[in-house]
Amino acid sequence: MKPIGARELLPLFGIITVAAYATMPSLYPALPPLPLLAGVTLLVLAGAEVVLAQALRARIQRRPGARPVQPLVAARAVSLAQASALAGAVMAGIWLGTLGYLLPRRAELAAVAQDTPAAVVGLISAAALVAAALWLQHCCRAPPSDDA
Repeated sequence: MKPIGARELLPLFGIITVAAYATMPSLYPALPPLPLLAGVTLLVLAGAEVVLAQALRARIQRRPGARPVQPLVAARAVSLAQASALAGAVMAGIWLGTLGYLLPRRAELAAVAQDTPAAVVGLISAAALVAAALWLQHCCRAPPSDDA
């Protein structure tokens, strides 16, 4: 499995950001108010992935007292990490596009001023998910072999 990195995530993030910003003028009037904690689910997922990464890292590096990792477990963790990185990049793009639409209009509409903090929380949570996913992917790398 090839690791996912910035080369794959940044273009996706950019395209989604532009698309979200471009569709906001027609979509925003129909949206209900954004709850402040709308993006926190992504932060919870990021926390779970950091915990998983720390547990797997110790096992993969064969630290004393740590059980070895089955290859299928590591492969599933890498798949989770890659899916989470992609989902986080998409959600970060949506939140940034939304924020880009909202910030210039904060003084015009009271609803926009109320929705801006939710977009900031969502963007931070999505960025945390991407970072946690990339860390999990990094932690699942096989250690160098001692065959020398």
